[in-house]
Amino acid sequence: MSSATGSTTGKVICAGLGPGDPELMSVKSWRAIQGAGHVAYFRKEGRKGQARTLVDGLLPEGVTEHAMEYPVTTEIHFSDPEYNRILSEFYDRWADTLAEIAQTENVVVLCEGDPFLYGSYMHLYTRLQGRAAQEIIPGITGMSGCWTASGQPITWGDDVVTVAMATLSEDELVQRATETDALVVMKIGRNLPKLRRALERAGKLQDAWLVERGTMPSQTVQKLTELTGDVPYFSIVLVHGQGRRP
Repeated sequence: MSSATGSTTGKVICAGLGPGDPELMSVKSWRAIQGAGHVAYFRKEGRKGQARTLVDGLLPEGVTEHAMEYPVTTEIHFSDPEYNRILSEFYDRWADTLAEIAQTENVVVLCEGDPFLYGSYMHLYTRLQGRAAQEIIPGITGMSGCWTASGQPITWGDDVVTVAMATLSEDELVQRATETDALVVMKIGRNLPKLRRALERAGKLQDAWLVERGTMPSQTVQKLTELTGDVPYFSIVLVHGQGRRP
């Protein structure tokens, strides 16, 4: 997958790293990383970053690293126009940097999961159209890693699966949960109490499972009703489908 670029000799390669277990990274992503002269990755300020952690020991000697630190996380609500303005400037700036590198060299951007499924790289992808050649390497999604960790198929037969964000309103979460067979809810964190209420109203709380850090050494899988305490933002809640089967 690429975009028109004129006379550039390099390209931006976005490597999907999979759900968290480095062994679930594709051979194609591994090869791109092994041959990288430049590697870029997103992270919160002061953190190493999950994507960078996943490639520990894999980067070639002499690689130049570019840490793309988010200017905001939860300090400003995403509905605030200031949130979009700050993030837009951030993505504009890094698109300029990556396009400049790709004039003469390849740069590999690391992305957890699959780049085109809620990945931050999408915001760079659209900005780089026509400015740099791009290659997107898909990855196993985080949600796939989580439902595999649960030990139960997420769908059977004609089941419909819905992917929703816990950042939605409680009423919309109720509607989505009610109208689907199988449910995946992402971005939990501080939205957990609202999600619990929504699942209870939809009659699906008793069937909900929470997976934290799916496929990683610290992975946990438990019934949502048995959970005590807070959960990380990147936890996933699952309601498995129970549809047609032979």
